[in-house]
Amino acid sequence: MDITLIGIIAAVVGLAIGFGIAKMLEKGKATQILGNAKKEAGKIIEDAKKEGENIKKDKIFQAKEKFLELKAEHEKVIINKDKKIAEAEKRTRDKESQVGSELAKNKRLKEQLEAELKEVEYKSDILEKKRAEVEKLHRSQVQQLEVISGLSADEAKGQLLESLKETAKTDAMAFVQSTLEEAKLTAQQEARKIVINTIQRIGTEEAVENCVSVFNLESDDVKGRIIGREGRNIRAIEAATGVEIIVDDTPEAIILSCFDSVRREIARLSLHKLVTDGRIHPARIEEVVKKTEKQINEEIAEIGKRTVIDLGIHGLHPELIKAVGRMKYRSSYGQNLLQHSREVAKLCGVMAAELGVNPKLAKRAGLLHDIGKVPNTEVEIETPHAILGMQWAEKYGEKKEVCNAIGAHHDEIEMTSLISPIVQVCDAISGARPGARRQVLDSYIQRLKDLEDIAFGFTGVQKAYAIQAGRELRVIVESEKVNDDQAAELSFNISQKIQTDMTYPGQVKITVIRETRSVNVAK
Repeated sequence: MDITLIGIIAAVVGLAIGFGIAKMLEKGKATQILGNAKKEAGKIIEDAKKEGENIKKDKIFQAKEKFLELKAEHEKVIINKDKKIAEAEKRTRDKESQVGSELAKNKRLKEQLEAELKEVEYKSDILEKKRAEVEKLHRSQVQQLEVISGLSADEAKGQLLESLKETAKTDAMAFVQSTLEEAKLTAQQEARKIVINTIQRIGTEEAVENCVSVFNLESDDVKGRIIGREGRNIRAIEAATGVEIIVDDTPEAIILSCFDSVRREIARLSLHKLVTDGRIHPARIEEVVKKTEKQINEEIAEIGKRTVIDLGIHGLHPELIKAVGRMKYRSSYGQNLLQHSREVAKLCGVMAAELGVNPKLAKRAGLLHDIGKVPNTEVEIETPHAILGMQWAEKYGEKKEVCNAIGAHHDEIEMTSLISPIVQVCDAISGARPGARRQVLDSYIQRLKDLEDIAFGFTGVQKAYAIQAGRELRVIVESEKVNDDQAAELSFNISQKIQTDMTYPGQVKITVIRETRSVNVAK
């Protein structure tokens, strides 16, 4: 259709061209041009038909290819559907087979259970018959026993219950005893934990005071001025201070000797003022000693105030504050009394807080527990210091718990409050700390030496060190003589040896160290 239209249009165009040319050209040539135009138009129409045929063939070929492609896809879809249907049928057949086998199995189980149930019923009937026979036999035996013993069943039951009660009572007493012992052991362990925690949280320096003080001089010429003409100056100093002054060959020094550290300190400060001033004579000596004594008393009061403020203790009587200050110039077994009392107060506060007791009262009692050791008169010396301290505390209005703790910390009186044993324990902790007192220090050092000597008594020990205040012994052995198994055995043997040969507080940990080294030199 399109090709015919194109041919017609081409013919029209050719005619128009021919007519136009015919008008312009000569009439003779018009016929020739028209003939040529017709030939051209025929040629164009022929070409258009050929091209239309070619297009038609291409379209038909494309349609066939599309048809084949759609047909292939359709066949593929059908094949997939058939495959899925086959798989579904196979699964269905498998399930039917499985269900059949399960039904057969259930049928067999049902038959088995029915058989077992019948057997159980049969056995139950037999057991019921036997139980009836046993009960009948039991009744006959009970009747025979009643006839033989002359007691009824209730009477025999009563006697049996009485016997069981006695046995149960005995067992209960044994159980109670073991429970009490276990509770005591647990209580001791908890108490040790509290004491150890308290000790670890408190650390103070221990000061060791002697009965003599050394007074240094700028030159030995000052010794003659201190002695004075015919010794009047030195006699005046000794009479005013109550301190013995020893002037010997020690260069540029003299020795002040007195058991009372307060008087010794007064003599030392007085001598310092006299030597600095240069005027040394009996009248001047008396004046300086009085001033120095007043100064020391003020310093004692100030030390007492600072101590109670540092410890957070309030409302203490001024006389007790002075007694606390005098503790600085008193020592017990080489341990400074003020340092000891401060430490006991801190320990009491910590331990009371751990036990749920009033820590302020405990701290107060701990600070005042040794005030009886610093009397201000000579008449009261004969009274034990714990009783004397309790009397002072009662005199100056301290509470009953504090007074009882002061008086009972050496068991002079009976303890009536929980603060009393706390003060007693803390006093022992402070006094028994290794290095705190001279006597304890000597035994402590000896114990460390004994620990190391026990370790050296075994074969293969190279070095031994007692550490952690004697709570651990580290032993270094020779790797050539002691292997790993022998090292473990050595640790056990040393621990057994320490347990049998020594007396010590707490426990000692023995650590055996075996080291091997390989050394080479690169040249």
